[in-house]
Amino acid sequence: MLTIDSYQFRADMIPVRSGSLLLIQGSKGMLGCGYLSVEAAERLGDALAIVTGVKSYEDMLKAEVKKVSSAAALLGVKEGMSGKEALLIMK
Repeated sequence: MLTIDSYQFRADMIPVRSGSLLLIQGSKGMLGCGYLSVEAAERLGDALAIVTGVKSYEDMLKAEVKKVSSAAALLGVKEGMSGKEALLIMK
């Protein structure tokens, strides 16, 4: 679990050959590293925001959102906002 501004999020780090797959989940959507696919989220109707060049949860919170699924956009998540801002929308 990861706490951000008193909200609880599930945080997962999966080791892969090239580093780690990082994912932080709120009740309405997810913030993921560049290893994940917005296209897959689109097909499934999931709210997903992608940040790139990250190696830790702290990096994810500071990084700029690069891609957003339609479901995340409907919640108010936008490219250019920080990962933390996106997660607080998807809490």
